[in-house]
Amino acid sequence: MAIYSITAKQVVPVSLGKAWSFFSNPRNLPFITPPWLALELTSEPPEEMYPGLIITYKVSPLLGVPLPWATEITQVEERVRFVDDQRIGPYSLWHHQHDFYEVEGGTEVRDTVHYAVPFGPLGDLVAQIAVRPRVRDIFEFRRQVLEERFGRPEK
Repeated sequence: MAIYSITAKQVVPVSLGKAWSFFSNPRNLPFITPPWLALELTSEPPEEMYPGLIITYKVSPLLGVPLPWATEITQVEERVRFVDDQRIGPYSLWHHQHDFYEVEGGTEVRDTVHYAVPFGPLGDLVAQIAVRPRVRDIFEFRRQVLEERFGRPEK
């Protein structure tokens, strides 16, 4: 089983506090997730996350087949980072670290995802051909939504 990594960065032209408030509210996830994933919250998460919080969803990552997904918030460092790890879902491993940096013109949001796909060599092939581009598409969609919501940083 190979472990893959993707890092995405984006500067949003808002304060660190405002960026943290938006991203750390689990109820905002459906707004920044592409419609083709058909993400649906199946639990009622609180507006503020905490270590140990379990959030459940339905997602349709491939071929429109709905699958259960449960993540646990394993780390929260206020206005610095939080981490979610898949507990139930389509991946053998899903570890997503969200980091926040105050920068000139706003806040840099940096996502680092480590993931693995089940089914041995076949899963590795699927990861390279289909999963990696889809994960990149998720972050590109999010980039566009955040630019519409918060604007682009001044150059």
